[in-house]
Amino acid sequence: MSEGTMQRAAQRDVLAQPHQRAKRLRRALVCAAAVPAVLITAACSSDSGDSQDKGGAGAQQTPSGTTSKQPSASASPTVQAAAYRKLPEPCHVLAKNTLSDLVPKGASSGKEGTSDDTATRSSCSWSSLDNNGVKGSQFRWLNVSLLRFDSDADRGAADKQAHAYFTQQVGDAQSVSGAKNTKAQPVAGTGTEATLVRYDLKKKEGAFKQQTIVARVENVVVTLDYNGAGLAGEKTPSSDDLSKAAQKAVKEVVAAVTAANGQGSGGSSSTKPSASPSKQGSKTASKTPSAAASKSASAEASPSKSAAKKS
Repeated sequence: MSEGTMQRAAQRDVLAQPHQRAKRLRRALVCAAAVPAVLITAACSSDSGDSQDKGGAGAQQTPSGTTSKQPSASASPTVQAAAYRKLPEPCHVLAKNTLSDLVPKGASSGKEGTSDDTATRSSCSWSSLDNNGVKGSQFRWLNVSLLRFDSDADRGAADKQAHAYFTQQVGDAQSVSGAKNTKAQPVAGTGTEATLVRYDLKKKEGAFKQQTIVARVENVVVTLDYNGAGLAGEKTPSSDDLSKAAQKAVKEVVAAVTAANGQGSGGSSSTKPSASPSKQGSKTASKTPSAAASKSASAEASPSKSAAKKS
């Protein structure tokens, strides 16, 4: 090839290079323009999937095409709050004239029982010995125990626990070892429910007449033990007289409980009293009271132990 021919071919190549570069640039621009469309299509597809997931997971499609979430699991059931949150001072639940009638020689000598939580359990006792010399003596002993229950998710409503303990206390009073002529009767107009248990108990000191009244006012159980005896030849007191005095006293205690909580006289409760005292005695508590209540029951408030021991 001649030098002239080679020179013309090189010129054509030089002229053709810009045209080829322009052609390649146009193809690159076309491809670049196609990318956003693909991305947009993918993004739309992704949004659609997310929306379906969000609407589909935990949701149902309604006939109208909208979604509705499934209702969440219901909250754990709660128990009704306790009606009473306080206890009165146990040695101040009875008026002075009442104490003078029940324990004439010991009205001012109330002894408060030990308790590590006086808002839950408390007690007070009085004793009286009227010494008549060679004619003998009249002995009286009075004990008031208070036990309050709190509502608990495991043990249930406070008044239900108190009712179970009330039933247990009545049964304990009816099953005291050595008791004779045991009788039980309801006490009207005293808190939510109340039962009087009376019996005779023979001790070496003399013949004792025991009166135990168990009363419940909402979530508080009151146990009043009252007994009397004629010692050293003195006449045995009347069981009827002791019962009347005990019933008057327990009404005052119930009123003191409601007053301590800023309420009127104790009354309504969702728990109905048992049909008869005799049936109550044969039953045991359906639920175990709280640990504090069980401790108090054995240490302070059990008629079967306190009455028999002090008589």
